[in-house]
Amino acid sequence: MARHSHSFVDEYDGFVGFGFNREVDEHTLTYYLQKFSDDEFIALMRTRMSREDMEALFDHLNEIMKRYLKDEEYHRYFLKDKEHG
Repeated sequence: MARHSHSFVDEYDGFVGFGFNREVDEHTLTYYLQKFSDDEFIALMRTRMSREDMEALFDHLNEIMKRYLKDEEYHRYFLKDKEHG
């Protein structure tokens, strides 16, 4: 059984755009991140991104997770580590 799920992008049929309202922004962010992490797409992107852009993206994602997740949440939801804590 897969540990990760990306069903939102396949099931969502609402408006995709940023700046309309909080709910649409949340849905758009989820949609974009799932599209971005598609195996075929990210395989293409990572071959074209500069080292600096890859590092900046990695650092930014980590900063956001540190800001909004407790350590237990990071391990449970991001790492899928059910043994931690």
